[in-house]
Amino acid sequence: MNIRNTKIHISLAHPVCVLHASDTHLTRADMRDGERKVRLAEQRIHGFRQAEEVFVKLGQLSKELNQPIMHTGDLLDFVSLANLEAVKAFTDEHDLFMATGNHEFSLYVGEAKEDAAYRNQSLDKVQAYFKNNIRMSARVIDGVKFVALDNGYYTFEEEQLEFLKQEVKEGLPIVMMFHTPLYDKSLYDDAMRRFPCAYLVGVPEDQMRCYTPDRYEQQLSDAVTLDVMEYIANEPLIKVILTGHLHYNYEGTFAGRIPQIITGCEDIRMVELV
Repeated sequence: MNIRNTKIHISLAHPVCVLHASDTHLTRADMRDGERKVRLAEQRIHGFRQAEEVFVKLGQLSKELNQPIMHTGDLLDFVSLANLEAVKAFTDEHDLFMATGNHEFSLYVGEAKEDAAYRNQSLDKVQAYFKNNIRMSARVIDGVKFVALDNGYYTFEEEQLEFLKQEVKEGLPIVMMFHTPLYDKSLYDDAMRRFPCAYLVGVPEDQMRCYTPDRYEQQLSDAVTLDVMEYIANEPLIKVILTGHLHYNYEGTFAGRIPQIITGCEDIRMVELV
């Protein structure tokens, strides 16, 4: 695990400091959720052995530095009572602001098509363990507004666009928080060197021809999603994007002007806005 330091200049009178983490993937389960869920935890923990270390260190740093935690999703690897109870205990003790990922609603990883109907099977149950609305939420920290939107299924929704427009009206500089990064050609090229598809929101269709049919369908943007991306690209109050999903660290831009920061699953990023 590494602690990374990132300073972003957005012309503030006073610095605003937060901790950014993403894709922690807690894999706790016990027999209250049944043997199948316990077996799933035993299988999944091999890919996320850093999860508990990052989880503990996040809490320690937040207390030591008196800084809030901005988490951009997949704090949980799957829905279980043990995972949700860990979240509740953590948020009771630490300042956590959350943009949900796709795994927050995963009942059994990879067992079904992830869409709104699938998400809604567990949405109310999961939401009850978090303090902020994990689908769309905003908070102000020292004059900077953090706006978290759920795009874990590679789309945005009309109500999220209206929510964002209302938050912009306050006139504060905005830091957007998503789970899934927004398309940028440099990021797309970097991701395609690593993966069979880019796992980004808003990839042009002609750059998805190499995707398998299931990934093409999963990541194809609808009109509302493209409208949200266009709005973000052209709204001058939106200064920074914090995101995750790709499990590695990356610093680039969206729309050629907005810093887009990805924090990997094994790291914690100390973000200073100045």
